[in-house]
Amino acid sequence: MQRTTTSEHLRKAAVVAAAAVMATGCTTNEPSSSKPPVTASSTPSPTTVSPTPENPEETAKKQAINTYLSHWKEVEKRYADKTDKAGDLKKYAAVVAKIQVEKDAEDMHRRNLVILGNVTVLNPTVISADLDRKVPKVVISSCLDISRWTVTNTETGKPASNLPKNRLLKYVIKATVEKWEQGWVVIEDKPQGKKC
Repeated sequence: MQRTTTSEHLRKAAVVAAAAVMATGCTTNEPSSSKPPVTASSTPSPTTVSPTPENPEETAKKQAINTYLSHWKEVEKRYADKTDKAGDLKKYAAVVAKIQVEKDAEDMHRRNLVILGNVTVLNPTVISADLDRKVPKVVISSCLDISRWTVTNTETGKPASNLPKNRLLKYVIKATVEKWEQGWVVIEDKPQGKKC
């Protein structure tokens, strides 16, 4: 009698153990997720752990580069619009950089030309940074790829045919970006006349 009771207990225990395994969904020895389970001891306390602050100089450099990239998106819009209204140039550029784009666009549009397509700014790199001056300044060097830009005649809708054959489609360009009251702005953008 004692044996039957013991085997019944063992069978019931095996059924309970099998049900527990099935309930947790474990079918292999491998974890079901790449994330470790969250437990009270592994969860950081928000009052004791804070993220490592980013280096202010690196933050400034990233912001300057982002402004420069945004500037070129607005330049694309201005060059593509024969009314000379598209592109929020003053948001990202000032002084020489802004005036140069406006002048170039007006010149082109007066000759019934627009530039369609995208420009690509490759490898923008901060080559100098003076962040301790009254107006912080960063100089960025990059490779400007204009190979996907098409100078188009607005009257015919066809690509312009009178462009110089030896013009550079990828060239080094240096930009000076300053931090003004409203944020970072491109104040100068100078092609270096060199292939990249």
